Amino acid sequence: MPIRLNAAAVSDAGSHRPTNQDAAFAASWGAAVADGVGGGPSGDLASAALLHRLVATRGGGMDADGLLVRIREANWDIRAHVERDPALQGMATTFTGIFLSVSGELLLAHTGDSRAYLLRDGEFTRETRDDSYVQALVDHGIIPPEAAQAHPRRNIITASLGGAEGDVVSVAERPPVTGDRWVLCSDGLTDYVPEADVARLVAEAVDPRSAAAAAVALALEAGTRDNVTVVVCDVVDDDETAGTDPVFFGSAARWFAEDVETA
Repeated sequence: MPIRLNAAAVSDAGSHRPTNQDAAFAASWGAAVADGVGGGPSGDLASAALLHRLVATRGGGMDADGLLVRIREANWDIRAHVERDPALQGMATTFTGIFLSVSGELLLAHTGDSRAYLLRDGEFTRETRDDSYVQALVDHGIIPPEAAQAHPRRNIITASLGGAEGDVVSVAERPPVTGDRWVLCSDGLTDYVPEADVARLVAEAVDPRSAAAAAVALALEAGTRDNVTVVVCDVVDDDETAGTDPVFFGSAARWFAEDVETA
């Protein structure tokens, strides 16, 4: 039986940011979240440009090498924007996404501090490592993991996509298991809501849309001072082809929508 994703997303600028620099997309073959790097120019353009270029002419049906090539091409698109307008120099974005490969594996791609979590058989686990200054402190035993969420320098990231040749992204293969629920989110959620609370909401929700909405609502209630975006994907056995076109959220719903090819 073919496998597909039942995916949904919710994105909110929050009460303290004039612009939503988060972008997301959801489709039956993949989903992702990208967060424009804070403090940089036009983070909303960077996150939207990356995702739109990534899924142009459909991003599904690739192997790991093909996905890396597609991400590299999308990163070049960010560089092209900067070359056309030098005022955009320094714009960049995080990126975390999952994609169904041509061989039936699930590909997990990541750079930055947006995260991917997996709910499987009642166990909620983080599947990505933050590329961040604070994570490095945790890795070296300088601070305990429980101190990371409130650390004053938690928003300093050590990797992102900004159009440079040296930008890096990891791609890992994971076996897709029917019944798995994947959660992709920006740090507007995880900097303000404990993982245990996210796990509880995600496990209790009846479908991906309600899970994403509940998580975003909890971040807003917790007083997040950032944009917050949550994408939830259920792995299902289904050969239904409806809904294969990507649906965009956040900054990606504002930028470039008319340019996307889905054929």
